[in-house]
Amino acid sequence: MRTSSRAVLAALAVCGALFLPHQAHAWPWPDRGDDPFTLTVDDVACRSGRAEVTLRNLTSAPVRFDVQADGESVATGSIAARKTVSRQVRVRKGSAAEIEAYWVDGGRQNALIDSTRVTNDCPWGHHRGNLPFTGPPADLMAKLATAGGLIVMGGILWWYGSIWPRSTP
Repeated sequence: MRTSSRAVLAALAVCGALFLPHQAHAWPWPDRGDDPFTLTVDDVACRSGRAEVTLRNLTSAPVRFDVQADGESVATGSIAARKTVSRQVRVRKGSAAEIEAYWVDGGRQNALIDSTRVTNDCPWGHHRGNLPFTGPPADLMAKLATAGGLIVMGGILWWYGSIWPRSTP
């Protein structure tokens, strides 16, 4: 390949890198930041069975909100300008809830700001700190299987050692 051909190919690569976008975005497009508030949901607290939902106002005006869990409204109210509001949402043991935050704006329909799914996978039962008995531990079974295998292998080696160096008559 000639030097001029290599230079042309290098120039094409540089032009392609300069004119193509620097980021490739998958759908949905990234948020432009025009939402009036943000939603943050913490993990479920095992003692209370509740998840803390935090809403933070990003605007310089008060904003009305509606928090729903599985389609039912659990908290409504307004957030003062540049302030944060926290609410507790109950999640039943062993289940999950879809938590959604809606922006309530006067005569307009509610606009979904954000949603997330939380799961209450805390252990339950009579003994809070202990899980129910589900059988012997797997590591004990593995140790017993290894010991049994070693005993069988030892027996095979003992037998083979007794017949191998046989002298022929």
